[in-house]
Amino acid sequence: MTFALALEQLLNGVQLGVMLFLMAAGLTLIFGVMGLINLAHGSLYMVGAFACASVAAWTGSFWLGLIASLAAAAAAGAIIEITVIRRLYDRDHLDQVLATFALILIFSEGTRWLFGSFPLYLDIPVLLQGAVGLPGGAQYPLYRLAIILAGALVALGLYALISKTRLGMRIRAGESDREMIGALGVDIRTLYTLVFALGAALAGLAGAMVGALQSVQVGMGEPVLILAFVVIVIGGIGSIKGALVGALLVGVVDTMGRFLLPQGLAMIVPPAQAGLIGGALASMLIYILMAIILAVKPRGLFPAQG
Repeated sequence: MTFALALEQLLNGVQLGVMLFLMAAGLTLIFGVMGLINLAHGSLYMVGAFACASVAAWTGSFWLGLIASLAAAAAAGAIIEITVIRRLYDRDHLDQVLATFALILIFSEGTRWLFGSFPLYLDIPVLLQGAVGLPGGAQYPLYRLAIILAGALVALGLYALISKTRLGMRIRAGESDREMIGALGVDIRTLYTLVFALGAALAGLAGAMVGALQSVQVGMGEPVLILAFVVIVIGGIGSIKGALVGALLVGVVDTMGRFLLPQGLAMIVPPAQAGLIGGALASMLIYILMAIILAVKPRGLFPAQG
């Protein structure tokens, strides 16, 4: 194992963490403000990916597809909040889980009806093709570095929105005491719709960016949703800072575990067995990490106050 290869895998872990942050940030905002368990968040990730792929294929522009992914996911989020989610705020979590699981099935079958069962493919834009040299002589894809940069900019933007703007003040107040801000004249329904649309747009952005690295297909959001829930449990429900730290931890631990464990086990068992055992252990690492963190800090690393 060389330093360049280890650095490349570390950057892969950071890139995975950034993508998980975009998913988890919206999910933790929605749960923190609304108290809603939204299993359909992965479907909004899929909507963003399909919108980007279809618009990019139609126009020949990845950037127009990226804008379309934000618009489509935000619009889908606003529509389902108004038509379905709004009826669930006063219901228990079981009703929320069942309703949002039904939305997963509706989105999956609707997407299959519109686009078919075959995957779509997104080309990396010309501007971001190529690679950047790393210390040690390795080359790292420029597009993956762009994803990391985009995630950092989104994190800064969310920090500014939550801590420096009037909307952010209302979001923070909604996390602490939604009845009080309603009594003060804030339109709770509009606030909830905006928060849900914002979370949906972040999920759509993640789906669009990852769509250029893998195929865009029905059901692509559900595996990512599971990791996003792990992230917000580790980071602390309702905390954007916790979502960022938790996402980077999960991304790096998962990627480096899949890279290092088979190599370490190969020193004591045959390579074929080392690959199988190492892969199985690596898939459990993030859940072991979650269990350790919750044993020490039951509310996560950075729980939201309130």
